[in-house]
Amino acid sequence: MPKSKRAKQISLTRTKRKGLESKKGLVHEIQECCDNYANIFIFNVENMRNSKLKEVRTEWRHSRFFFGKNKVMALALGKTPEQEYKDNLHLVSQRLKGSVGLLFTNQSREYVTNWFDKYREMDYARSGSTSTLTVVLDAGPLEEFSHAIEPQLRQLGLPTTLKKGVITLLEDYQVCSLGDTLTPEQAKILKLLGHPMVEFRIQLEYAWSNGEGTELTS
Repeated sequence: MPKSKRAKQISLTRTKRKGLESKKGLVHEIQECCDNYANIFIFNVENMRNSKLKEVRTEWRHSRFFFGKNKVMALALGKTPEQEYKDNLHLVSQRLKGSVGLLFTNQSREYVTNWFDKYREMDYARSGSTSTLTVVLDAGPLEEFSHAIEPQLRQLGLPTTLKKGVITLLEDYQVCSLGDTLTPEQAKILKLLGHPMVEFRIQLEYAWSNGEGTELTS
């Protein structure tokens, strides 16, 4: 008969006293998910956007996502073979480093990996992102903009003026070049122009099922 790893005593003495009940609740939730879901995946997020992650959670409402609080998640799973909640969950705990999360699901591994391999969502770059193309504006009317934002465009560095209530660019203006590290002003201009430059995606790193773990990235 396989050994039972349930009803383990989890020590949270190393966590701060404030929020102790919240951390105990998270431990309980994660261990319940270990009992209720067949597969566990470790994932990381490229170009993190809370709104996009929320959309994925909604799409995967049949499953559970946990993101952040790696130390508490590792305690819930167990950090060693002696502490682990189920066989080889300590191998999952050891990989909870950096900006990663846990996905608990009863969907098959093939379905999960195929879905996330295909999932991509473009979004607007932020300050510090790398430009993926060169953007140049030609001198002349910028009729796509309301006249009300002309002062904002000038504050962002664009040589604009109002002519008969239409925002007009006085000369050609290069917003960014391919490979630039974007400034806050460049990022704001690109968003106003409707030029998304970053790709939000979730990459699966590790899978656990029935006591066995598998690396999903090289």
